[in-house]
Amino acid sequence: MITIARNWRVAVGGVAAASAAVLGLAGANASADPIVPIQPAPATVTVTVTPDAMAASAPVNQAAAQVAPPQPAAAPVPPPAPTVTPATSGTLAEFFKQKGVAMQPQKAAGFTGLNLVLPMPRGWSVVPDPNVPDAFTVLADRLGGDGLYTSNAQLTVYKLVGDFDPKEAISHGFIDSQQLSNWQPTDASMADFGGFPSSLIEGTYLENNMTLNTSRRHVIVQSGPDRYLVSLFVTTAASQVVATADATDAIVNGFKVTPPGPPPPPPAPPGPPPFDPANPLASLFPPPAPADPVAPH
Repeated sequence: MITIARNWRVAVGGVAAASAAVLGLAGANASADPIVPIQPAPATVTVTVTPDAMAASAPVNQAAAQVAPPQPAAAPVPPPAPTVTPATSGTLAEFFKQKGVAMQPQKAAGFTGLNLVLPMPRGWSVVPDPNVPDAFTVLADRLGGDGLYTSNAQLTVYKLVGDFDPKEAISHGFIDSQQLSNWQPTDASMADFGGFPSSLIEGTYLENNMTLNTSRRHVIVQSGPDRYLVSLFVTTAASQVVATADATDAIVNGFKVTPPGPPPPPPAPPGPPPFDPANPLASLFPPPAPADPVAPH
């Protein structure tokens, strides 16, 4: 299930970025023209509206040391979680092909394999875009832009059928961005995302003589016996980074993916105070709240 949350006002959370999908407005050399007229979001997509130093050692007392009780052994410190070393070649698609793993594209209509949250800022909408292969959904800014380029967010979801190591796979998450024309990275991370292997890389590149700003996240999510590759690319023209910061930050920072499951149970109500033998009625009659102090006359 995908939930597209519409935010009326969002806080700036970081540098906004961009995507490989180019949704150009009419004119100039943009990668693609937006589809007109704009079609409404699929009926199966749920749209949720949300408001916006060292001391000298003391002398050793040998006598005390002989009679001192043994100290318990310190608990072993668990080793740090293994870090992912970025691969130097081979995109994710090339890795999966080499491993014999099938990438089955998923569509938003009727999808129940994952819970996906993709914020949709004011003025943005779901658009069909044939220039995004295997698109799960594409959002585009229908109010902003610079007359040449339309900021957009592209989401793809692939079901991965076959055996592979998710950590080894996600090490290839930077390669597709690094192959872009005149790629200039500004930030990168391979920290887990929601507990799942993930790669995040941000930077700029050239497309049709335009400088574009991009943020690209890949996540490999385990959902029951199935595994999915979820990718979110957010793109805007470099000249529009400041103007679209609120919107693009809302998408990048508000995006979430989790396996489906029942909602967590509500917190249990507070129970009665523990029984006190010295005051057996305390559990039945808790003390009253202290009264407000009376101001002197």
